[in-house]
Amino acid sequence: MQVCIVAYVSGIVQGVGFRYSTQQQALALGVTGYAYNMDDGGVEVLACGELQQVERLVEWLKQGPRSARVDRVLTEPRGYRPYSGFTIRY
Repeated sequence: MQVCIVAYVSGIVQGVGFRYSTQQQALALGVTGYAYNMDDGGVEVLACGELQQVERLVEWLKQGPRSARVDRVLTEPRGYRPYSGFTIRY
């Protein structure tokens, strides 16, 4: 089943390579979408793909890379639409 989930990650997640690490994890899992630094200091991640792979990425987001400190991950379902690759948005 193909799904899209948007995740809002808060904590120390900017300036620590969080988006790059998220991109690497997503590509390894075959998940498409993007990672974006929000003005409030958090990161927004859109993850689209097979349900199991998207869920694995969301679980990874709860830990993040070693350089980050994740305090909270809030997720919302989104209507599925195909994305090409996984990009870092600025």
